[in-house]
Amino acid sequence: MAVTFKQAQRAGYVFLKALLRFAFMVANNLVAIPSYVLYLIILQPLRFLDSKQFWYIEGVLFKWLLAMVASWGWWAGYTVMEWGDDIKVISEDEAVMLVNHQATGDICTLMMCLQDKGTVVRQMMWLMDHIFKYTNFGIVSLLHGDFFIRQGKAYRDQQLVLLQEHLEKYYRNRDRKWIVLFPEGGFLRKRRETSQAFAKKNNLPFLTHVTLPRLGATQVILKKLAAQQENGTLAGSEGVEAESKPKGLQWIIDTTIAYPKAKPIDIQTWILGYRRPTITHVHYRIFPIKDIPLESEALTVWLYQRFIEKEYLLSHFYKTGAFPPLQGQMEAVSREMTLSNLWLVLIQSFAFLSGGMWYCILQYFYQCLF
Repeated sequence: MAVTFKQAQRAGYVFLKALLRFAFMVANNLVAIPSYVLYLIILQPLRFLDSKQFWYIEGVLFKWLLAMVASWGWWAGYTVMEWGDDIKVISEDEAVMLVNHQATGDICTLMMCLQDKGTVVRQMMWLMDHIFKYTNFGIVSLLHGDFFIRQGKAYRDQQLVLLQEHLEKYYRNRDRKWIVLFPEGGFLRKRRETSQAFAKKNNLPFLTHVTLPRLGATQVILKKLAAQQENGTLAGSEGVEAESKPKGLQWIIDTTIAYPKAKPIDIQTWILGYRRPTITHVHYRIFPIKDIPLESEALTVWLYQRFIEKEYLLSHFYKTGAFPPLQGQMEAVSREMTLSNLWLVLIQSFAFLSGGMWYCILQYFYQCLF
């Protein structure tokens, strides 16, 4: 089939836009990430004098870095529609997000839709595949205190021990509150066949849009961080005495990401912006930790049930274009997630100004030394 002039014009425009976006992304990384690292080096004395203030500043810088990543998608027209429970009301409490995993764009989507959730982004810890340690953002995640988990049976037990040690060392000391976890342990396209074979062998439901989750990391987190007292009360509703000491983990947020026509966005699309503007849909359901079983067998059943529900949610979405209403609602209510373009421009400007400042400082010291 011959290519029309209009199609060629469109392809040329998309290619030029992708090239310009990629150049901007490279420049953004070259100034923002080194600036983040250098700011933390300069602030090391504060870390020993006032650790809480140091990690507060680090968290703000970390949130701005994630906002820059969010801006790449936002300015390409990749927006988010939110459904289900309103997670803003628990943004000051400790929570674990259990998220289905389809592509690298899932992480970018979360970076975007959590930006307007109060202090969440600067106080959150990510659990991600160890391969991300070797990306351009790896040094940032390492300094922030995220955990890189190595997949595979040969590493499983060791990784769970390392995760427990990591939580002991960093979670409370750095005033973390939310943890983002992908319990499926990999992308849908890579694990679906294995998961379906396991389900058939063990007489479990046949899942198409998600895979059966793994128990290990979730159980370690719940046992390590859940308070022994009764939790599950909305922030601000307990007495002064309770507020004066850590409440421990209080909520699990079952998070389901859905893409139109089941076509997920990957990191390449997020950076280059060659796909037409699209809306990603994110569904939240909040569970109080006091209602979650911690014993292995019961927790496994509970986790499986969550992903069976995700299968239903996604099937309903792909058929109707909307998530079903929550229990007790007549119809599902969606909320458009928005970001301030002015705020994003100010953050990007700060990154480039910081990059220029650090370049001048390092150049000065270089000339003094050599």
